[in-house]
Amino acid sequence: MSYQSLAKEIVQLIGGEQNIISVVHCATRLRFTLKDHSQADKKTLKNLDGILSVVENGGQFQVVIGSHVSDVYKDVIKITNAGSAAKESSEKSKRNVIAKIFEIIAGSFSPLLGALAGAGMLKALLALLIMTGLLSDKGGTFFILSAAGNAVFYFLPIFLGITVATKLGAHPYVGGTIGAALLEPNFTSLLQNTGDSTHFLGIPIVLMNYSSTVFPVFIAVSIYAVLDKFLRKIIHKDLQMFLVPMLSLLIIVPLTTIAFGPFGVYFGNSIGTFINFLYSESGTLTGALMGGAYTFLTLLGIHNGLAPFILENVAHGGDPLLALVSAGVFAQIGVALGIFLKTKNKKEKALAASTLLPGLLSGVTEPILYGLILRYKRTIPYVAIAGVIGGGVSGLAGAKASTLALPSALSIPIYSPLVAYIISILTALAIATILTVIFGYEDKKRIEVEETKVESGQLLVKQDAIVSPLTGVIKALADVDDPVFASESMGKGIAIEPTVGQAVSPVNGIVTTIFPTGHAIGITSNEGAEILIHIGINTVQLGGKYYSPVVKQGDQVNQGDLLVNFDIEKIKEAGYPVTTPIIITNTDRYIDIIEMNKEAIHAKEALLTLVV
Repeated sequence: MSYQSLAKEIVQLIGGEQNIISVVHCATRLRFTLKDHSQADKKTLKNLDGILSVVENGGQFQVVIGSHVSDVYKDVIKITNAGSAAKESSEKSKRNVIAKIFEIIAGSFSPLLGALAGAGMLKALLALLIMTGLLSDKGGTFFILSAAGNAVFYFLPIFLGITVATKLGAHPYVGGTIGAALLEPNFTSLLQNTGDSTHFLGIPIVLMNYSSTVFPVFIAVSIYAVLDKFLRKIIHKDLQMFLVPMLSLLIIVPLTTIAFGPFGVYFGNSIGTFINFLYSESGTLTGALMGGAYTFLTLLGIHNGLAPFILENVAHGGDPLLALVSAGVFAQIGVALGIFLKTKNKKEKALAASTLLPGLLSGVTEPILYGLILRYKRTIPYVAIAGVIGGGVSGLAGAKASTLALPSALSIPIYSPLVAYIISILTALAIATILTVIFGYEDKKRIEVEETKVESGQLLVKQDAIVSPLTGVIKALADVDDPVFASESMGKGIAIEPTVGQAVSPVNGIVTTIFPTGHAIGITSNEGAEILIHIGINTVQLGGKYYSPVVKQGDQVNQGDLLVNFDIEKIKEAGYPVTTPIIITNTDRYIDIIEMNKEAIHAKEALLTLVV
């Protein structure tokens, strides 16, 4: 897959580089801050090869890609100047203050999530090795691996200084230096040698341990970003390179030790105390609330906003939030397992199986959310119920996490009490699985309509008769060498290995999308079926070579009208398969999509029947 080509198409469809203020990424999605959301072609983006979904929330335009998001992000940064949040038009944004604060927090943690999750999993592995007696906690091996697991947490103020400064448009390494100053040995030795206080120019300072803290550096670097902009306005350009960083450090580091740092620590402690208070007053109720809500927080892309609170709690002895939201994660996994056990459809079974592994082993559940739960909306209450009950069990037991790691089967050793935590996540998983198996996952109204029509002897109503746009050999979508199409993340359909280099319209309708490269065409039929014809796999990399479209976006077409000519042999010689998926992108509108039982087909022959 060409991530560079995908990155180019994404940038183009969100309004171009000029519409981007900044971009960061988390485990599965690109998080854009845009000048004008209306310039983004959300519908076309959703249908783009390699895109699972598009979400707008918290002032961000989020493009859900999946596990290879970091590769796409690298290419977005290469072709744009979007990695820096400093574009001056940010003040033109109409987002409210709360949305901006959340965006800064989420955007600052997103680049660190890989390192934090990896280090957390390493600490979980060490805990498991010690628990089973395979490793001694007294030897050099343990201490070296502990250093690898602890480093990102201990030096978190440095890393956050860099990411917060980047997000706010200030110099990232000056931001990192502010964080590093709080951990510098001469400063930390004051706490050991002079007690809990000292003086700066006669001003009393309360000394604190800033390792693993979050809020002090957030406050300090936020103030630094404002100061940086002010200094650059009043200092001559030729002097800015050394004078602006020098004055920034001279002002911000002392102010941090005097005011910002202690306030940040007290603020973080207060939040932690409040969370623990709720937890102690009614762990069951708090757990039920967090376990039930986490799926929807993930769906909206705002779950990363919990990270600073989790880290603050971890730094003070253990975090309950991560233990509670684990129920939501395992509830989603339970739905995928339930669909896998329930369905007799080989394609649905393969899709469910493909989403189970990343969920169980890494805690990444976006493929389940977007590939299954949102497709089969009947499962949403199952996830909520299972999350509420599992979270309640975890809260009742007082479960806590000792470090930050994505909830998964591999991170179980970081929780205590261990047995109670295992019971809570198994409860969530089992309830979601059982509800899915017993009550089904398909839309009830559609099933009832279908059964009524069958019982009364009526034929199912044909919503749309889809003819083949190509002449060639039919392949199952699951056999296509592309995980996005094979998993049916974009919708159900079929694939054709063409033998004639012409694609015709499969319906009477309108051309809603035609990519500049000519390799993919979207058509909406007069009856409302949305069809994507994607000629070849990864052929966007050809940049339009060997494709000659004869229609343009907005054209009205009749069934059988020529859409595009393409050179099969040249495409193959260039190293790309011409396997062509034909996808019904609004699959959830239909009770069933019936394939013709054929091995070969000619253009204009019946290919699919859509029923309601």
